[in-house]
Amino acid sequence: MRIAFIKVNMMYSKGKDALKPLVFPIVEALTPADWEIVFYDERIETLPDDIDADIIAFSVETFAARHAYELADRYRKKGVRSYVKEPENSEENGRVNGQLHGEYEEAGGGRMPRIVMGGFHASAMPEEILEHADTVLVGDAEDTWPLYLRDVKNGCEKRRYDSDNKCPVAYVNNNAGCFAGKKYLKLGMIQASRGCRFNCDFCSIKSLYPSGVRQKDIEDVVREIRDSHERLLFFIDDNLFVNEKTVRELFEAVRPLKKRWACQISMDIAFNDELLKLMHDAGCIMVLIGFESLDERNLKIMHKSANIQVMHSGVNEKTAGRPEKDNIDDRRYKENELKYEAAINNIYKHGIMIYAMFVLGYDHDTAGSIERTYEFAMRNNLAVANFNPLMILPGTELFKRMSAERQLRYEKWWLDPGYRYGDAMFYPRSMSCEELTEGCKRARYDFNSFRNIMKRLTGAGVNHRSLFNTVVFLLVNLISRTEIHRKQGTELGGNRTEKRYH
Repeated sequence: MRIAFIKVNMMYSKGKDALKPLVFPIVEALTPADWEIVFYDERIETLPDDIDADIIAFSVETFAARHAYELADRYRKKGVRSYVKEPENSEENGRVNGQLHGEYEEAGGGRMPRIVMGGFHASAMPEEILEHADTVLVGDAEDTWPLYLRDVKNGCEKRRYDSDNKCPVAYVNNNAGCFAGKKYLKLGMIQASRGCRFNCDFCSIKSLYPSGVRQKDIEDVVREIRDSHERLLFFIDDNLFVNEKTVRELFEAVRPLKKRWACQISMDIAFNDELLKLMHDAGCIMVLIGFESLDERNLKIMHKSANIQVMHSGVNEKTAGRPEKDNIDDRRYKENELKYEAAINNIYKHGIMIYAMFVLGYDHDTAGSIERTYEFAMRNNLAVANFNPLMILPGTELFKRMSAERQLRYEKWWLDPGYRYGDAMFYPRSMSCEELTEGCKRARYDFNSFRNIMKRLTGAGVNHRSLFNTVVFLLVNLISRTEIHRKQGTELGGNRTEKRYH
């Protein structure tokens, strides 16, 4: 039997920032040898008009959901199988206790593959997925994909398979055959754990993995790094700093491999000099950190405890004893900025560049907050910075809260033809939707202007301390600039050419 496995792009245009999707080698390893499987990554290649397969599987993220449904529906019209929805438990119509027994109608007279979807969006919105797919896989692939294939072979596949998200995180082959002939960035992808120990209200990770963090055996992580053909690696863990004991063991084990890497890390590592030195010695050249907001009140709403801890890391002499006539909001911002700057400078001291992520539009943000955040990022010569309008992802506590409070601008922004990439998804409390959209766009464009890229490169010694750092800095910034201009104002899926210019 033959499977076509598709990584869906969120829009028709192809980008320059595609990284190897680890779901490919994971699924490849889980697929029995007597199944033929071919992989398509729409971010870097054009999908065929017709796919000859018994199963067409889609890996779906929320931003790509609309386009995934378009593709599934399009393949149905070309002869793919179309599940005939019948009443629950209707044996004579081909459905028994949620199982499928082959009662399909033919749309175009061709081969009739099954449509199955998984991924983050499938796990958050399984009922929506089933409007376009025969089967949905909820959660991890390790304990859903093999069971689904077994049932397909036996002719008794179900509409839905749920993972318990407790399966071990196993070795992944970075050089697997599924990547052959595909042109990704020369960056090896490594995962040492799944899940996150924090509970930020805007993050979809906790909704998918509510029971905590599962860690891969360090021996398997080291083996993946050693086997990887790339010299530069990225740990895709949502937070590599699971706990100090484990991360120390990991860094010690990685150090002899002489590879350079970047990772996502929480703010609570910022003043741990011993650990930062060990990271650098083990090959770390850049950390991705969620600064999120310069306003502690917003951080409290987010449940961003690590950042709040930094905000409370002692009274700064430069702000202590300011006259009461000073604007209290202005004073609060300056104090918070100085605490963040101390954290930044301490990381810089260890020779590590910073990729900062900011979330804008929370309750205490104004149009002026966006400009102030941009100025903060420029003043501190951050290697990279994302200025994102707050993204309301289904399945998160934030989505539930904003839906209950009627703050959502679109019922389902990911399906709405009026939504464009970079738009405000909700009604902010302290500015207009237009101010949020335009403010983030301006911050993105200005931060990534050629002039400001060079200014940041030369402004912080860590960004150009070596030829390698300089090359990485320039490549990341040029790719980021290109992708920002490509995506901003573009419709998700939908029209192949329509783009709204502001």
